[in-house]
Amino acid sequence: MARVMTSGTEGYERFIPLFIESSQALDFNLVCKDFVSFLPAKNSSILDLGSGAGQNSAALDKLGFNVTAIEPMAAFLNAAMNEYKGTSIEWLHDSLPHIACLDSHDETFDFVLINAVWHHLSETERDIAASKISTVIKMNGRCAISLRNGPSGMGTRVFQIDSKNTINLFESYGFKCIFKLSNQASVLPNKENVKWTRVVLEKVTC
Repeated sequence: MARVMTSGTEGYERFIPLFIESSQALDFNLVCKDFVSFLPAKNSSILDLGSGAGQNSAALDKLGFNVTAIEPMAAFLNAAMNEYKGTSIEWLHDSLPHIACLDSHDETFDFVLINAVWHHLSETERDIAASKISTVIKMNGRCAISLRNGPSGMGTRVFQIDSKNTINLFESYGFKCIFKLSNQASVLPNKENVKWTRVVLEKVTC
């Protein structure tokens, strides 16, 4: 019987070792440099959605945050747990848009990081995800999202993203945009056709 694949992860199964190696070599302070100034106070709770090989979660843990990491690819999650076993990160196996594991999770979050994930979701899935995120983030909590536009890479299920539509979607769930930086080059080599927009949204109403 064929293995059922989580929607949005298609293609990554062909490059598991390469993805893990290249991801864990990335520098959080470079990849997420535009988000660093928006991080909450030390010891705050952070949710890393689509945590991949775990490098961002590990960096946030090292900075003194209480991190919950959610990743749909078991191979990536296992690699993260093995590489960063000395951390206090809570590792969970689940996926956007429903992230059902949080239904029984007592904690809400001060900050949500969605890095290099949103382009794998369809328009309908993004709506479901934004709605769910709005219920697990604290009032005045912030959600930082990197939005990718360009040809597919390792992941083959890719949708184009309009940053204005993304902001409007989150505004409909009680957020306001407090930061937007468009047309940013990829930090990875040979990605000249890939551009990123980074946005930070703050939860302001229920």
